[in-house]
Amino acid sequence: MRVSKDNYYLDIAATVAERGTCFRKWYGTIIVKNDTIISTGYVGAPRGRANCCDLKECLRDKMGIPRGERYELCRSVHSEANAIIAASREQMLGATLYMACISPQTGEFVSGTNSCAMCKRLIINAGIEKVVIRDTKTEYRVIRVSDWIEHDDSLTGEFGY
Repeated sequence: MRVSKDNYYLDIAATVAERGTCFRKWYGTIIVKNDTIISTGYVGAPRGRANCCDLKECLRDKMGIPRGERYELCRSVHSEANAIIAASREQMLGATLYMACISPQTGEFVSGTNSCAMCKRLIINAGIEKVVIRDTKTEYRVIRVSDWIEHDDSLTGEFGY
């Protein structure tokens, strides 16, 4: 049986995630438009800077900072941001962003993940139309970016990642 297009692209996003350098989670993102991959991105430090895996420590772990807090102390750029940086806005208008998250500890997919508030803003401004997020090897969620605009989580304090 042939794999669906969404799972095909999510498989690619999962492979991209394996380049991640974060000790907490590996995220991989690809942006697709008209059946063409526009760009890819994974979690990692800015170019030229040392990654957590190179330093053998995560400052946020060392300080006991919970997930979703104090991102300014994280060395990494999120996968969505890295993918958006690598593409032009014209290419991203109406595109689909595919994202997979893998636990570095278990190698398993992490279900229920979502983009953080800052990445949601980048996705909205990039003109991306929908986001597809893998939950298991075959299950995923499709989110219309217009829902993020209509249901503005920055007003409620409900954030992802």
